[in-house]
Amino acid sequence: MASRVYLHVGLPKTGTTYLQSVLWANKDALDAQGILLPGRHARDQMWATLVVREHPGLPNRKAPARTSWGRIVEQVRAHEGPAVISHEFFGAATEEQAARAIADLDAEVHLVVTARDVLTVVASYWQEFVKHGFFERGLDDFPADGTSWEEWTWRTLDLEQVLRRWTVVVPPERVHLLVLPDASEPRETLWLQFAGILGIADADTFALDAARENNSLGVVEAEFMRRVSAGLDDFSTALDRGVWLRGFLAHGQLVGRGGDRPRPSEARVEELRARADATVAWLEGTGFDVQGDLQRLRVPANVPGRDPASVTEGELLEVATATVRGVLATMRTTRQENTRLKAEIDDLAARVVAADEPAPESQRGGLRRRLRRSAEPGS
Repeated sequence: MASRVYLHVGLPKTGTTYLQSVLWANKDALDAQGILLPGRHARDQMWATLVVREHPGLPNRKAPARTSWGRIVEQVRAHEGPAVISHEFFGAATEEQAARAIADLDAEVHLVVTARDVLTVVASYWQEFVKHGFFERGLDDFPADGTSWEEWTWRTLDLEQVLRRWTVVVPPERVHLLVLPDASEPRETLWLQFAGILGIADADTFALDAARENNSLGVVEAEFMRRVSAGLDDFSTALDRGVWLRGFLAHGQLVGRGGDRPRPSEARVEELRARADATVAWLEGTGFDVQGDLQRLRVPANVPGRDPASVTEGELLEVATATVRGVLATMRTTRQENTRLKAEIDDLAARVVAADEPAPESQRGGLRRRLRRSAEPGS
């Protein structure tokens, strides 16, 4: 069985996409060091969170999703060295679900949690909520409390809640809390600190060019996205939300336009500041292995950004106009590419038909004569 398992359970919007993309892009390098990254691809570990959290939609998923946790556990138990499992949705598990998952792994489990101040986490995750086509909750009302299978709730975002549930069966010395470095630090700093916790050697030589980050919407773009989503009645499946709303509209048309970040109202900022202060006070007495400065988990005195309630109709019209232009350009490019591909397919099909047609009689006669000559004695 694995000598130890590093289980990274969140939090969302704390560099998890970046860290996971680096891990999977360097799977061979990890293998060379005897470090197992179980699963065939990153989605296996995401699916595994559904199994661990007993998601009610799991029976409707295909077999690879339903069997993902079992396959990961099997790989971990068959491995002799350390293993790494990482997905932020694990954080929502109940105490009982967390305890079962750790027992399944049958190894020395080390819990890893990446964290930043709660206001930044909430504002960033609300944007992700909006990108997926959810519009019911404004920033001041987000997130709600929820069950273990609901990802868009305090169960995944509240650092103290996540740690209290997951550390029931993990001793403090095996709990590693990584506070995100300052934004002024080099981009790879987070990776190097994370790799240090996991015991990865020569992490500075790992390929980082394939690393992905989950870029954010501006406050006007987020409000525009909410308005659009409110009028969509038939984009409710996970595929529609992921491909068309998050992928095509949010990331394809709206991300990267710049603008102010969404910021809650002053009253909400103060609520989150009090929550952060209470969490820091609790953490100071836990005995966890803390990497970074706990004080960075406090909500800063000056919070940049803008309340979504201040977005004007004129600003929304400007974004809508730019989005229509972008969609038209995308559709034209897609149509041109489809036309080119259709012509290429038609040409290939014509060649196949020509190859299957019988040769003309003159060619067949010449072939028969050559065959007869080749069969004559002495030829």
